[in-house]
Amino acid sequence: MSPQSPTVEAIQLDSLAAWRIRHGDAELLLAQQGAQILSYRRGAQPPLIWLSEQAAYQRGQSVRGGVPVCWPWFGDLTRNPPAVQAMASGEAPFHGLVRTLDWQLDTVETLDTGVRVSLSLPAGSALPGWHGEVQPRLQLTLGDDLLIELHNHNPSEQTAAISQALHSYFAISDIQQVQLHGLDGCRYIETLEDWAERRQQGDLGFTGETDRIYLDVPARLELLDHGWQRRLVLEVSGSRSAIVWNPWIDKAGRLSQFAADAWQRMLCIETANVWDDCLQLAPGESHCLSLRLSSQAL
Repeated sequence: MSPQSPTVEAIQLDSLAAWRIRHGDAELLLAQQGAQILSYRRGAQPPLIWLSEQAAYQRGQSVRGGVPVCWPWFGDLTRNPPAVQAMASGEAPFHGLVRTLDWQLDTVETLDTGVRVSLSLPAGSALPGWHGEVQPRLQLTLGDDLLIELHNHNPSEQTAAISQALHSYFAISDIQQVQLHGLDGCRYIETLEDWAERRQQGDLGFTGETDRIYLDVPARLELLDHGWQRRLVLEVSGSRSAIVWNPWIDKAGRLSQFAADAWQRMLCIETANVWDDCLQLAPGESHCLSLRLSSQAL
């Protein structure tokens, strides 16, 4: 096999099974639990996806960092629209029900431009208290960039209401040296100020804890990292909403698997279907939420 041929290697990280996927100078680490991307890097570049230095690979808990899949609701269920809340009963863990379930690797396809892997929940996977029949499928294509696609299909005769997110942690040089471009004019929910609605003015910089739900988000965002002289480009489809999050100093000290100074080196920009962008899947309807991630020199 030539050095440029894509490879998928099964590995073990403490108690979690995982796969290391390589193509050219790109390497992706993917956990079976939650179908969670753990890290993504290209050649000698700093990582594009951030993984905590204190990450714990334990069954039953999401790993801090990477790209957790939040489904079939995002965040606190009680903060979701009534139609999403009505789909569930009983215990409602933050960020849904699939982050700690083992997904199955369905297919590995070698393409002219890279490698594509598809994962789904095994048939009959228990989603306690959720009343829908939709099950998600995740497809990752590793080539000159990284394409993440979260597919939903409703096979039932009832409409299914879902909120979801690709909870992406991006690696950065220093939170105070980055700007997020593309949100100018967007509405957002300021969760730290009693969930008040605001409107973004100009590029978004960071000077304190940030936890915002952006609405009417364009299909392209750019994370400008002046410390690393790098531009991360996020190209999105099937989504009009995004969550931007950094815990800053005080909250960082209360987070699990999170060094006291790690807030400086990460920023979450979560591609989502939340708030008034939640999905209402009619019988037989399908939807694809996708994120294409690439990097350029500034």
